[in-house]
Amino acid sequence: MSIEPNRLFVPALAPVYRSGHEGVETLLRLVAGGFLVIHGAGKIVDPFGAVQMVEGLGFYPGVFWSPLLAITEFFGGILLAIGLLTRPAAFAATIVLLVTVYFHWIQLDQGFSGAEKSLLWAAMTFYFVIRGGNRHSVDARLKKTF
Repeated sequence: MSIEPNRLFVPALAPVYRSGHEGVETLLRLVAGGFLVIHGAGKIVDPFGAVQMVEGLGFYPGVFWSPLLAITEFFGGILLAIGLLTRPAAFAATIVLLVTVYFHWIQLDQGFSGAEKSLLWAAMTFYFVIRGGNRHSVDARLKKTF
């Protein structure tokens, strides 16, 4: 990352910004993936537990979509956290999160306040759809990326 010290209000901070950006990006990926794992843990234990909920959103058959939701959240979260297949995992998570935005905003009529957390989380995962994993990812170690 190129930081021009003469453009900073506090030029002495340029080395901090240069050295920290990749670590912070890695932390954001770990948090987003880790939170997805935590959120999906209950669903992976009971993959058919959300059948009625997904059918209530219009996703039929629920016996297909409920386990897919569990897999996407739990295993997709693991992939995102470690940075393996980062872009596809982040893309799948972003789609799930946009559905939750719809669910809270439209279905439950909670508007922005109900969808706010999902919007923030979707913005995080979408960042990794575009960015992919950095050098602190399994993708980088394999020297492969989408």
